[in-house]
This record gives sequence, C-alpha cells and structure tokens, in this order.
Amino acid sequence: MSTVINNKGIPYLVVLGIFLITTTNVYAQSDERRQKEFNLDDDNIVLQGYDVVSYFMGTPQKGNKSIIYDFKGVIYWFNSTENLDLFKKQPDKFEPAYGGWCAFALGDSGEKVKVDPKTYKIIDGNLYLFYNFYFNNTLIDWNKDESRLKSKADENWNNFINRP
Repeated sequence: MSTVINNKGIPYLVVLGIFLITTTNVYAQSDERRQKEFNLDDDNIVLQGYDVVSYFMGTPQKGNKSIIYDFKGVIYWFNSTENLDLFKKQPDKFEPAYGGWCAFALGDSGEKVKVDPKTYKIIDGNLYLFYNFYFNNTLIDWNKDESRLKSKADENWNNFINRP
C-alpha cells in the first residue's frame, strides 16, 4: 500500500490536516471578531431578536426564536422562512450598518452605544440604528446633520474594525 506524498515528501493527509486546522482556526477567529464588532446580546443575537429583513419591508418585526440563522458568529432571528431565505441570498444587503451600534454616537463621539431596535433609518439601502431612551432620540439629531455625521461614523467604524 502506498501513501500519497506531496513534492516535499510530506504525506498528503498530514498536509490536509494542517490545512483544516489552520482554516478552522481562522474562521473561528473571524467569528469571534465579528461578535466583538456587533451589538449583540449575551446569546450573540443581533437587533435584540428583531428580523433584519423586516426593516426593509417597512416595519421592524420581532423575529421568531425558532427561525434563526448563524451568519459568521452573529445570530439572526426571522419572523418567516421567506425572510430567512432572502437574508441567506444577500446577507450583506441586510446586515445593519456599524454592527448595529448607534449611528449617531459613532459619528458624534466615535463611541459604540446601544440602540432602540425600533428607531432606525434606511439610507442608500443600508440599515442604520439609533439610541432612543430617556427622552433622547438621536435619530432627530442625526437628521439635522446627516452628511457630516455619516462621514465621521464611516471613518470611526473603519478605524474600529481595522484595529489589530
């Protein structure tokens, strides 16, 4: 019986094993990194369980905890299998901007601040969320200076996600 060996004399199965361990570790690290970037609850659920696709249909709806999808370590709930299927086809289209953190806070102070999942705005096909608690609706302030705040939020978010 012969063993398949690559051109350096290393058995093929050893090379395959090293590749699988390395790629699994890279994917696990990228999932962990996304979990740190996103505004998640203790169970890694984004948007406090709201169906991200429903925002694009006009009204945010609470997702069903039996219709879930783990996309790169971030868990999404959906209120229908149709919405789940739409998300699976184009997850980048539906994922919230800035990991679901408050767009205003990122633009104003560069901080990651929790959001009210019912306070949102869709801009150029992207979902932006805002803090709205204790008589402070940051969407109102965002609308007063959206261009500048969005530019600054984009810059702050890029700096945040590109940190080592």
